[in-house]
Amino acid sequence: MSNVLVIGAARSGIAVSKLLNSKGYHVLLTDMKEIKEKEELILNGIEVFDGGHPDTLKELDYEFVVKNPGIPYRVEFIQFFLKKQIPIYTEIEIGYRFAPEFQYGAITGTDGKTTITTLLYEMLKKKGNALVAGNIGTPLSELVFEHGNEKRDVAIELSNFQLLGMSTFKPVVSTVSNLAPDHLDYMDSLEEYYISKMKIYENCDNNDYFIRNVDDENIMKYAKDIPCQIIDFSLKRKDVDLYIKDHYAYYKEIQLFDIDDLKIVGDFNCGNAMMASCMAYIMGVSLTDIQDVISFFKGVEHRIEYVATINNVRYYNDTKATNTHAACAALSAFHNNLILLCGGKDKHISFDDMKAFDHQIKHCFSFGQTKDKFKDIFTHQTSCETMQEAFENAVALAKPGDVILLSPACSSFDQFKNYEVRGEIYKQLVLDYAKKRSQE
Repeated sequence: MSNVLVIGAARSGIAVSKLLNSKGYHVLLTDMKEIKEKEELILNGIEVFDGGHPDTLKELDYEFVVKNPGIPYRVEFIQFFLKKQIPIYTEIEIGYRFAPEFQYGAITGTDGKTTITTLLYEMLKKKGNALVAGNIGTPLSELVFEHGNEKRDVAIELSNFQLLGMSTFKPVVSTVSNLAPDHLDYMDSLEEYYISKMKIYENCDNNDYFIRNVDDENIMKYAKDIPCQIIDFSLKRKDVDLYIKDHYAYYKEIQLFDIDDLKIVGDFNCGNAMMASCMAYIMGVSLTDIQDVISFFKGVEHRIEYVATINNVRYYNDTKATNTHAACAALSAFHNNLILLCGGKDKHISFDDMKAFDHQIKHCFSFGQTKDKFKDIFTHQTSCETMQEAFENAVALAKPGDVILLSPACSSFDQFKNYEVRGEIYKQLVLDYAKKRSQE
């Protein structure tokens, strides 16, 4: 029986441990924190080491190691196994190996991943037997544990952290939505970050497809030696494979959908819908079903999500904008009279791109670690300690016709567990304020 070490016992670590255990591996699971499921895992034959990584784990031989994607490779415990040349994978790679009948539409990129993945999943559901997995929330190994012997279409969102730990994963169609600076607190360089995204197609062949965003100069620079069929996409050009003509989205000569049927705002979301529709078509979804989903899809939670209108002031939650590229996309979807709430964990990226929207920002209330870094970005700016303080200042300033937008341009980990928690707290602040006003 081969030993396998799983480092990190978040949902994905527990899922891959159970999967590997069911396939006859001797699984050792370790985490720096307490593992709540410890007793259950031990009863199933998994060795559990929580509260730290004991040195005794370094004394065994392993067929491979499975690492939580959020743990940087520079961590000493990970470096030990790298130096021993033991293969290190993420749970996506393991899940892929044990589900030969799964067909994948894979999405990565700096922004737009979740919207494309969710749209693709909704379209694949029309065809039947669809699953959604990856960075969007559900570990692939968890789904493989339940459905690994079945034929399934899978919409899968992949972070570059997950892609770094793959060696055989092969989607039938994939895309890199866009590339912009991000995760410089994890990666050694911006170039390394961009190159990691291109691993999404490295195992593909001529039976597979890659949608290449020709409008993105970084993608055109780094998307090289593509081993599969290329579908060139553009929102600006018509001499490509996936394009807009007369208010319709086309894949070659095939009319995918009417642009006017889109419910999600912003040109970037039109592009997201085009990529998802093309992927769905390649994976066998009918045009009627694609168009049906386009007509009712209202967006994903936490991405320019409409929350409420109070005294003719509209409130939007864009907590998923964890970098400047995503925040700029949100800002481009609005016009003037915009009150911006931003800030969070410092990922050592520049906010200069946001200066282009200074003319439409009525006021910026920034908070968290980066609160003072917006002083040179916006003419009208106030630094706050917390998001609640920023929200209260925004409410006091707002007049009828204004928009209050939470679009942080930063990750949440300085003050929140994750961006979802940040978004939920923001929405609750809005709803509590709405209730208070209704009682006055």
